[in-house]
This record gives sequence, structure tokens and C-alpha cells, in this order.
Amino acid sequence: MAKIHPLATVSPNAILADTVEVGPYAFIDDNVEIGEGTRILPHATIFSYVKMGRDCTVFPGAVVGAIPQDLKFEGEVTYVEIGDRVNIRECATINRGTKASGKGVTRVGSDTLIMSYVHVAHDCNVGSHCILVSYVGIAGETDVEDWAIIGGSSVAHQFSRIGAHAMVGGGSKINKDIPPYALCGREPLCYVGINIVGLRRRGFTTDQIRNIKDIYDTIYFQGMNVTDGLAKVESGFPQSEERDNIIRFIRNSKRGIIRANNPSEKGEVY
Repeated sequence: MAKIHPLATVSPNAILADTVEVGPYAFIDDNVEIGEGTRILPHATIFSYVKMGRDCTVFPGAVVGAIPQDLKFEGEVTYVEIGDRVNIRECATINRGTKASGKGVTRVGSDTLIMSYVHVAHDCNVGSHCILVSYVGIAGETDVEDWAIIGGSSVAHQFSRIGAHAMVGGGSKINKDIPPYALCGREPLCYVGINIVGLRRRGFTTDQIRNIKDIYDTIYFQGMNVTDGLAKVESGFPQSEERDNIIRFIRNSKRGIIRANNPSEKGEVY
């Protein structure tokens, strides 16, 4: 049976696994499902229509499942889905989805860290193994792919996309899509190389890293537009998961991708 502090408020309609712990003054609403080993710490709030996986921790002041901050919301039933082993730190907020988006659900994948005061808006999709550093705000329907890291105090425009294994420098204004494996920063935000350190930590080989860099050099630094650059990459580089991820991401971009830095600076050297 879940361990619920007597000063907590937990709806009898919430479904809590036997090893869940709920601290004093925490609040858990109707239609909530929480998996084994998850801890809801004091003064955390879980509103209705939230499903949370195993071994998560929700820290004091965090609010998961509040209705979306969207004037198109009309009180419909929408959801938040949280994966396993997710840490939601102090005063972070994760809002439910909206019917108007056609999605109706906000998702956070497994093994992701949502640091203090982060805001994840309606219908966002945050992947697994991501890190959103303190004070990050991602507007509605933003997609953050697996292993992406967004530096502190960065803000993402609605409908933005951040590719897998990308790293965004702190204080960034994200108003264009950030392709996979990219390292970006500066003002205005631009591509400054590939996320070499992150890729090495995740087991990418030197050949894979070099191939990714060569692909982006082709797209960004050979004087072609993006369409022609992608065509050259597709014809000139052997098939690989990394090549295909880059092509897929950029071709599916509706907002366009970030621009390159100064063409005389071709990214990081390794």
C-alpha cells in the first residue's frame, strides 16, 4: 500500500502503486496514475489526467497536469504522460494538452531531468534522456527529441523542434528548428558545430562524429541552399542512421533550421 503522509491530500480515485510515497501537503487529484517507486515530495501538486511511470521524483512546488495556458482550451479532457525515472525539480510546471492541437497530450520521456522553474507547455513532446536546465520555457507543441540538452533560461517559440543529441547554449532564443547532433549558441542563435562532447559520452565513434561534422559542413559551408545541400548529402554520403536522421529532420522542418555561424568558422576542431 502506498505510503501517504497524513497531511497529504490524495483523491480516492487516484491509482497509486504500492511503493509510491507522498509527502506532507502534497496534493494528488482524481484520475491520476502513479507507478512503483515514485515519490511525490512535500507541497508538490499532481492535477487530474496525469499518468506517471516508475521511480520518478516530483520535488516541492512542482505542478504537473495543470490546465493549459491557452485561450483555445475549453475544459476538455486532455492528458500529461510522464515516463520512468523522471526528475521534476522545484517549481517546474508541466501543463496538459489541448483539443485544438489535435494531440491532447503533453509527454515527457523516461530518464529525463526537468530542473527547477522549467515550464513545459501544452502538447509538448520531450523525449527520453533529455535535460531542461533551470528556467527553460518551451511553448506549446514544441518537440524535444531524445538526449537533447537545453541550457538554462532558454526559451523556445511554439512549434519549435530540437533534434536528438543537440545542445543549446544557456539564455538562447529558439525561434528556428535545431537539427540533430548540433551545438548552437550566440545571439542570434546559430549553428556553431556539433555536440562532440555529448556524442563521445554516448558512445559515438570518431568515424561517426567526423561523418556528422562533414554532413553539416556540406549543408552549411559549401555555398548551397538547404535543399541543394541535403541533395548533395543524400547522394554523396553512404547511408547511416546519423545521415538519415539529419535529412529526415531538416526535410520535415516547417519553421526552417538555424543558420550557420560565420562561414570562416567551421565548427569545433577535434
